Amino acid sequence: MNTKSLLLGSAAALIAVSGARAADAVTVAEPEPAEYAKICDVYGAGYFYIPGTETCLRIGGYVRYDIAGGDLGSYDGAKTTDRKDGDVQSTWKKNARFALRTWTSQETELGTLKTYTDTRFNFGNDNAFEADNIARFKGPTLTYAWIQLGGLRVGRDDSAFDTFIGYAGNVIQDTLVPYGDFDTNVVQYYFEAGNGFSAVLSLEEGSGVVGTIDSYVPHVVGGVKYTQGWGAITGVVAYDSNYEEVAGKVRLDVNASDAISLFIMGGYGTDDNLSDPTWASPAGGRGFYKQWSGNWAVWGGGTYKFNEKASFNAQLSYDEGKNFGVAANVAYEIVKGLTVTAELDYLHLGENTVSNWTGADKENSVGGILRFQRSF
Repeated sequence: MNTKSLLLGSAAALIAVSGARAADAVTVAEPEPAEYAKICDVYGAGYFYIPGTETCLRIGGYVRYDIAGGDLGSYDGAKTTDRKDGDVQSTWKKNARFALRTWTSQETELGTLKTYTDTRFNFGNDNAFEADNIARFKGPTLTYAWIQLGGLRVGRDDSAFDTFIGYAGNVIQDTLVPYGDFDTNVVQYYFEAGNGFSAVLSLEEGSGVVGTIDSYVPHVVGGVKYTQGWGAITGVVAYDSNYEEVAGKVRLDVNASDAISLFIMGGYGTDDNLSDPTWASPAGGRGFYKQWSGNWAVWGGGTYKFNEKASFNAQLSYDEGKNFGVAANVAYEIVKGLTVTAELDYLHLGENTVSNWTGADKENSVGGILRFQRSF
């Protein structure tokens, strides 16, 4: 075999092998164009369209760390941005919380379809088993979960007795003298009349041993509001179907200046069927709505904004049972989304010391909370 024949044979073999491999080659499909989420600014900042839908979604929440001490300051939080979950406190108490919130909105032929959820996870001191004040996981809890179409809202929410008229003040311990219970399932209708007038009608289930309805008759809350640039006037009335009692509150909000906002709120409730201070009925005549002691109570306070970052908040409260509460704090936004709040609280217990939300059992109690919160 000469050199020329060897080269020609090698070339033929290579061509044959290459042809075989070409026949077996895998064709890679072109990637499909990615569908990125689009900003939805119709309902405010933070919303985006869920890909492939007309629904706008917003995801948010906060991470919080509380350090509390004294006779008060034993709550895990309060109201809409904070919720009251009180237990007995005798020394330092810390609580870490992660709250995850979602909002959705979409326009329909029947109005805006909205949902809202709030799920919370807590780890901190807990005396639920009357043990030492030890740290434990306390959650998760579904604080809010409702659907709203137009003015109709159904699901898990705070009572309209508190949401419609407004929570008491911009303090952490805003229920030193309580102004109503919160947790409930609701069927509500909100009505906007224009020119600042609005109204609500709410059918509610209540919660707890003495607050949950015990028949097919729901608790009922109704309210009206007039809002203008100077502030608002609001009134709510509630019917407690368990005890056939009525409670109401009237509130005045005033925007005194760009830096100062003030409020005063008065409450009155009947207690003809609430006098038995046993475990089966509210101690000292307290129902699901009339949580204060005696027939009447009053709350007042306000906020002074030093600048865009710092504010001073205060609240005073008093009821016919001679319970008197003072709460004051300074809140400072270190950077956008991170706020530190330092609060001092004082409570004087009057005639009724059995049904007290703070867990305090002394005539005069003092406490404080240092709160770090990163909101997003």
